[in-house]
Amino acid sequence: MRSSVLLGLCLSFPVLAGAQTAGHAPAAAAPIDPGDASAGQALLRLDPPAQVAQRLAWWSDARFGMFIHWGLYSQWGCHYPGADGQLLNGKTEHMMRHLRLPLALYSTIAGVFNPVKFDADEWVRTAKAAGMKYIIITAKHHDGFALWDSAASGYNIVQRTPWKRDAIRELAEACRRGGLRFGVYYSLGRDWEDPDVPTSAKADGNRRSNDWDWPDETKKDFAKYFERKVKPQVRELLTQYGPIDLMWFDTPEQIKPAQSIELMKLIHGLQPACIVNQRVGNRYGDYRVAEQEIPAGGWTDAWETCMTLNRHWGYYLGDEDFKPATTVVRSLIDIASKGGNFLLNVGPTGGGVIPPASVDRLRDTGAWLARNGEAIYGTTAGPIRPPWGRVTQKRGPDGVTLYLHVFDWPADGRLVLPGLTGGIVSAAILGGGPLTFATEAGETVFASLPATAPDPISSTIVVRLR
Repeated sequence: MRSSVLLGLCLSFPVLAGAQTAGHAPAAAAPIDPGDASAGQALLRLDPPAQVAQRLAWWSDARFGMFIHWGLYSQWGCHYPGADGQLLNGKTEHMMRHLRLPLALYSTIAGVFNPVKFDADEWVRTAKAAGMKYIIITAKHHDGFALWDSAASGYNIVQRTPWKRDAIRELAEACRRGGLRFGVYYSLGRDWEDPDVPTSAKADGNRRSNDWDWPDETKKDFAKYFERKVKPQVRELLTQYGPIDLMWFDTPEQIKPAQSIELMKLIHGLQPACIVNQRVGNRYGDYRVAEQEIPAGGWTDAWETCMTLNRHWGYYLGDEDFKPATTVVRSLIDIASKGGNFLLNVGPTGGGVIPPASVDRLRDTGAWLARNGEAIYGTTAGPIRPPWGRVTQKRGPDGVTLYLHVFDWPADGRLVLPGLTGGIVSAAILGGGPLTFATEAGETVFASLPATAPDPISSTIVVRLR
């Protein structure tokens, strides 16, 4: 949507004076701040490993999911109407904090938030066309605004917007109709609508709590917020919306270990099969999270990389810097080859539409997966990372199958796989013909490759071992 059109929609809307000048260029990438002091540490387990593995079974097979950041910040693409008639640049979905918008002012966005083009089934079709197997949506982001009809807080999409529809219910039901798993994101240690949510000072000297409406951090009591809002809302999500396959917490900040444990027990008491990510805090959870990066060697714990498709999580006016399908696919392969999952984000507009540029990239990614999905879904980490690409594998009663993902196709028709010296039953291009192979100097060489790569993004060779 053009900025002039958005400005027209801002007429007669409460404006903010004295903030930063407007601008629509994408904001520079900020250092990752997960709000989790134990983010770099291995997980602690409350349940036996076999029980955790059973919970994670479908997720580990899925490998690829859709992350959705959507909320009031989407209305004008992370911008806000200024007193001079321009849109003020809120930089990211954290615009309330960046512009230091008082809650009384920020909350008025709800009065015009009316995403009449929202179609949960269309979002599910987009995810399925991309080859994604699950969806996670921001049920409550840092601004504290709930996308469901929450009894614990009237600050929600049903009670405060003219739309008056429960987005969580509609998307949960659409996922079940479409055969996708469904989970919800919940901002745990940041909530700018609640007066009792403190955070520690960060490297930049600032806090991530609402210190413009409630500046005295010493008066904030996380336990009050935890009892008053967190636990009731988590209970609502797990008792009113059918199976919730995954609770994706964010920014645990000052949650205490006993509270993280209590939250885990609450979740599994209501839905034992529900997966919980690491950001429940204090090293608990079923899997670890890497944000905007792929760990060089993967991790011993189950893990997932969450990443944006462009440069922002929420819809940002003017950000057209979308990753090409080649980057998306090769990132997915790299992650799968290290035993991880890829949670790729889209930011729908304030009208409820996933941007066409996102849909295009996802469709192209899905086209590659339609041809090569067996080399991703249900695989585990590969034994080596060769210079020409990556390797995934599957183990079965008849032996091991290696999937060689070739990014750099050899010009001489010979592909060298270091470290494999025997036991090969067959080798073939996925969807194509067989290849000859031989052992040379402690390496396996696959010969008779075609002169050009079968797939310009990544070609797959299937090697079956005894």
